[in-house]
Amino acid sequence: MTGTSGRIDERNQHWLQVRVYYEDTDFTGMVYHANYLRFFERGRSDFLRDAGVSHQSLLQRPDPAAFTLTNVNVDFRKAAKVDDLLEIRSRYIGVQGARIIFQQTAFRGDEVVAEADITAVMIHSDGRPRRPVPEMVEHLKSFIFAA
Repeated sequence: MTGTSGRIDERNQHWLQVRVYYEDTDFTGMVYHANYLRFFERGRSDFLRDAGVSHQSLLQRPDPAAFTLTNVNVDFRKAAKVDDLLEIRSRYIGVQGARIIFQQTAFRGDEVVAEADITAVMIHSDGRPRRPVPEMVEHLKSFIFAA
């Protein structure tokens, strides 16, 4: 599974193309359900990077920070297959207390293949939860999805 360079459109929706490889599929040639989480992870990571927030910069802070997922709700609509080119669209919804909310959709052309509501929290390097880094929250305010 590889991605191509993403982009953020005028509505602050991030787009990333992902090719489905044989290794992403089960014995039927369809994407194994857990691999959609990998596709969505790449979409979120690239969105954050393109928005100016890198995982590496968070880890290199004097008080290192990282993300962990606390809730993932995926609605599988259609089966993606080997060689399909998917477009992962990621939307930053905002921060609610310690939670960072994303919505993501996997498209094959105009077809919705899968949709996910993702809740992440920020953690210290030892795994303890923490409030999101204020500078990151402030920076991401301008990237809240405009429906």
